[in-house]
Amino acid sequence: MPERDRHGPTNPSAVPARLRSLASRLLGRGTVHAERISNARLAAAGATRWQYATLVTLRDSGPASQAALSERTGIHRSDMVAVLSGLTETAYVQRAPDPADRRRNIVTLTPAGRSWLHTLDQLVDETQDELLAPLTPAERAELVRLLQRIDDHHSAH
Repeated sequence: MPERDRHGPTNPSAVPARLRSLASRLLGRGTVHAERISNARLAAAGATRWQYATLVTLRDSGPASQAALSERTGIHRSDMVAVLSGLTETAYVQRAPDPADRRRNIVTLTPAGRSWLHTLDQLVDETQDELLAPLTPAERAELVRLLQRIDDHHSAH
C-alpha cells in the first residue's frame, strides 16, 4: 500500500483542527513526506539515505572507523556493517587496517565515491526543494533553525 494511502486523509481540510494544531503530528507527517520524496529520488540513483549519510560524513569529517561513522551518522553499528559492505562492493569507499590498531578498519571515501556523492548531493537538494516548495527561502531557513533547536534539545538528554 502506498505511503499516502496508509497515512491519509490527504485532504488537509478533512483533518480536525485539533490534529492540525499538534506539532508532534505535523512533524510526523512531515517525516512521512520527506522520506517518501527522498527515498524515491535516492533509490532512482541506486542509493539509500544511510549510504548518503555515510558518504557525506566521510567527505566532511575525513576517514573514520566504523564505530566513529556509526556515532556521527546515528546509524546503528550492525546496520553500518551492511552499509559499508555495499559501499565497498561498489568501490565508493575502501576499508584498510588502522595502523594504530590493526583490529579495526579505517574507512575512506574513494574518488568514485566522491563523484557519486556529488550526484547524490544534487538529488538531495532537489528533494529539499520539492519538500519545502510552499516556503520562501527565509521560511525554509527558519524551519531548519527551529528543527535544529528541537533536535539539539532532545539529543542532549
